[in-house]
This record gives sequence, structure tokens and C-alpha cells, in this order.
Amino acid sequence: MATAKVGDIISFKREGNSFEGEVSAIRENSVIVQYGFSKDKGEPLITIVNHKNYKIKNSK
Repeated sequence: MATAKVGDIISFKREGNSFEGEVSAIRENSVIVQYGFSKDKGEPLITIVNHKNYKIKNSK
């Protein structure tokens, strides 16, 4: 299994929905991903995804 790098675009699922986002940080067992922007709060939508639970779409 390939591990994503910072700047890669990955796809993952949350609560039955598919998302794509950009990797902003890498941890030992997971990546931190920005996958959108909340207009209500005026801040990015960020989540943590385990390395086993994503696929790399576009690699830098």
C-alpha cells in the first residue's frame, strides 16, 4: 500500500459518503486532509483518515 504525501489528492468515505481532499500532514498511522470549506464558519473542513482507509487519486 502506498502512503500519500503532502499535497496529494485522496479519496475516502465518511458516513457512507465519498469525499476527495488534499493531504496537509502525515502521521504514523494516518493523514490529515482538507476536503472543503465551511461557508457558515469561514474555515476549512479537516479530518483525519487512517492509511488503510483512502486511495490516492493524484500524486505530486
